[in-house]
Amino acid sequence: MFFGGGFSFPNFLIDALTIFLFVIQIWLMITVAADLFRRHDISGFGKAVWVIALVLFPFIAILVYLISQGHGMAQRNLQRAHETREELRRVVGFSAADELQKLDALKASGSITDQEFARLRAKLVQ
Repeated sequence: MFFGGGFSFPNFLIDALTIFLFVIQIWLMITVAADLFRRHDISGFGKAVWVIALVLFPFIAILVYLISQGHGMAQRNLQRAHETREELRRVVGFSAADELQKLDALKASGSITDQEFARLRAKLVQ
């Protein structure tokens, strides 16, 4: 313990903060490693250098990767989410025509307004 007072509330707070920071570091390292290994625009040598940096200098490597590749990470995550959504729609059998019929039925029954219908239809057609 950092303080000679034994178990106390300040020691508990320091321990809780330490555990929190450790969990955040592990989570960020897994996130960076997952993004790194999913990328196709970096060579194997480049990935190896990043992995060595993550192991030897975890704090610095995570910060450098997030600063230099953060925008690309967000774009890749968005693209993966879109691909997963489209794959799910394909597997489940989503049909835009079926959804348009459902919207027409909702509009005819008065459940949705004309503005809601136009907004939902525009979103569906995208």
